[in-house]
Amino acid sequence: MSFATRLVLGIVLILVLVVGVLLWGAERSLRRDLETNIALGLEREAGLVAAALPADSLEWDGVVHRLAGRSSHRITVIDRGGRVRVDSDFPAGPLPPVESHADRAEVRAALDSGRAGVATRRSETVGRRLMYVAVRGGPGVVRVAADLSQVDAIVHQAQRTVGWTALLALALGTVLALGAGRSIARPLIEITAAARSIAAGGAPRFPHSGIADVDALVRELREMHRQLGERFAELRHEQAESAALVDSMLEGVIAADARGRVVTANPAAQRLLGYAPSQALPPLPELFRVKAAREAVDAVLRGEPVQDRQIETDGRVVLLNARPLPAGGAVLVLHDLTEVRRLETMRRDFVANVSHELKTPLTSISGYAETLLGDRPDEPTTRRFLETIVGNARRMQRLVDDLLDLSRIESGRWQPAPVDVDVASAARDAWSALAERARPRRIELALDIAAGAASVTADPEALGQVLTNLMDNSLRYTREGGRITCGSRTVGGGVAVSIRDEGPGIPAAHLPRIFERFYRADPSRSREEGGTGLGLAIVKHLVEAHGGSVRAESDLGSGTVVTCFFPAPADS
Repeated sequence: MSFATRLVLGIVLILVLVVGVLLWGAERSLRRDLETNIALGLEREAGLVAAALPADSLEWDGVVHRLAGRSSHRITVIDRGGRVRVDSDFPAGPLPPVESHADRAEVRAALDSGRAGVATRRSETVGRRLMYVAVRGGPGVVRVAADLSQVDAIVHQAQRTVGWTALLALALGTVLALGAGRSIARPLIEITAAARSIAAGGAPRFPHSGIADVDALVRELREMHRQLGERFAELRHEQAESAALVDSMLEGVIAADARGRVVTANPAAQRLLGYAPSQALPPLPELFRVKAAREAVDAVLRGEPVQDRQIETDGRVVLLNARPLPAGGAVLVLHDLTEVRRLETMRRDFVANVSHELKTPLTSISGYAETLLGDRPDEPTTRRFLETIVGNARRMQRLVDDLLDLSRIESGRWQPAPVDVDVASAARDAWSALAERARPRRIELALDIAAGAASVTADPEALGQVLTNLMDNSLRYTREGGRITCGSRTVGGGVAVSIRDEGPGIPAAHLPRIFERFYRADPSRSREEGGTGLGLAIVKHLVEAHGGSVRAESDLGSGTVVTCFFPAPADS
């Protein structure tokens, strides 16, 4: 139903309601006024009849019939006991038996109050609707009654007159409502057309209606159209910038629709996949020949994100990340790791070679220390040199061991054998190797094991090494009398094990790099404490070998917490 139709129907309904109320009110008011006037006239007439009654009751019949003939009203004389003595509706002479009128409302009111009693009802004697007015007089009460059919006729005539007038007013109101509805609906229809034009990208025509509210709406629409134009221009500019940025990226970027058709591919992706810049790419499911890549594509088209999936294709090592789009389809980012992997291989080989080469001087240092201890020079000198040699030898030994462990983990020669390990027991075992160093500084280990996280699925030796490295690192920086806390809690899909210290904390600028090999937030202090700079790197690689992740959080002056996440087994 259109707005104009609704408006006209609403106005017509209001007019009908108003006319109905007016007819009802006019009828009630007119009837009340007419009956009030009749009642007053009957009261005066009843008083005159009462005054005209002679003292001789035998003459009442003649007087009453004569007066009733003049006024055309029914006159009744009733004594105090309610017996009808004279009634003008009966012929002159003796009255037939008439029931007592003592219970008539107007009679009781006149006798009891002394004022005129008024009542309207259908007469049981004459069978018509009458208005009765009774006043004291004669033997008791003189009552005059008038037929109300004349009142009904007058009211009905008035209703007919008012009804025709109301119908005329209703017709005129309907015509005016139609005109008003069309005048109001016209600018709204034109506004609708303008809105459609805006949606279609055309130039809209805005109407001027002369109606303040509608014109205000038109002004807002005009302003909205202007702002939309500016925003579309900004979006086009941003789209051009984004396209230029994507084209200039070293990583390959591929976007596909919900059906897997490639809609965008930057030059880096074309080059990485071996296609000419102008050559069209096949659909996404057919783009890769490597099984791992096809599995990643199938997963992302099903709506599952793919992160850091390493694939090898055409002699290249590519890191693939993919995200599904909200409206269907996916975006793939390809990062060429071939050169990075080559450099990492060279670095691992270097570390392994250096570690093996360090074995020879380490053996020499140990032999020399044993020789010095065997010759027994003066005690202070001997002890000082020997402790220095042995300390450096042990430090080199730790460095070599860490390098070998890191190389073994990175090369993939070590694979975890996860089982359920009690976190509290593993923490105590790791702390037992450090307790002797912690005791002089009054540093204690505290456990904060959450319900449901008492055990973790991990390689026992790897978990022990992770906890030992983290506790050893925390022990170097925790202040005297402090506390190192080992905690665990369940996190969606696994258990998070954390080590918290009460040290000085790590500046935010250093946090992203503390898991790199040989990276030190405070190089001088780390070397004084005997650290190799490899502990956190080993922790990171051990945890990631379990499919988990590690992160560090720190507040300067409040300590540092390192959290390792171990995922639950896939079949749990």
